Amino acid sequence: MKEINVIGQKRTETGKKASKELRKEGLIPCNLYGEAKDENGLPKALSFSVPMKELRKIVYTPHIYVINLVIDGENHTSVMKELQFHPVTDALLHIDFYEVNDQKPITIGIPVKLTGLAQGVRDGGRMNLSVRKLNVTAKYQDIPEHLDIDVTDLKIGKSIKVGDLHFEGLEIATSKDVVVCSIKATRKSAAAASSNDSAE
Repeated sequence: MKEINVIGQKRTETGKKASKELRKEGLIPCNLYGEAKDENGLPKALSFSVPMKELRKIVYTPHIYVINLVIDGENHTSVMKELQFHPVTDALLHIDFYEVNDQKPITIGIPVKLTGLAQGVRDGGRMNLSVRKLNVTAKYQDIPEHLDIDVTDLKIGKSIKVGDLHFEGLEIATSKDVVVCSIKATRKSAAAASSNDSAE
């Protein structure tokens, strides 16, 4: 995965009112969760804020990043865990980050990239990509930027499921029954098939 630096500042005040004030100033409230636990054994959050302009480079992109968070001069290696957007305006409201290390595996969604020209597409069918990301579990340094899936031999009416896939060093956390991509018949492919049948 690519690495990127994001600079933030610790928040002293939390809650809805404080978060609203931050957003007015062009800052986004964030939490960082890691190994630290509170007295109830729940993950302890480090609250901080980041300028929206800093976050654009990691939010509005198809890429996934290992993020080097620099909060008040302290470095934290992390990944984005959860993003909250406004239901109407789609404005970014909040981000949860998860601290990672090079020993403990993490589970994260990786973009799917189809490679090759499918036989079914050559025969006039239409490629249908059902999922854009698959969840994989591995140490963060072993996680690729995308998962390449070769579709060259895929024919009309056929699909590739998660259970058909294998990636060296990665454990796929998405259910094996999930269809990743399939090739649907089109009028053009149906007409070509019927003309072939009549020719025979």
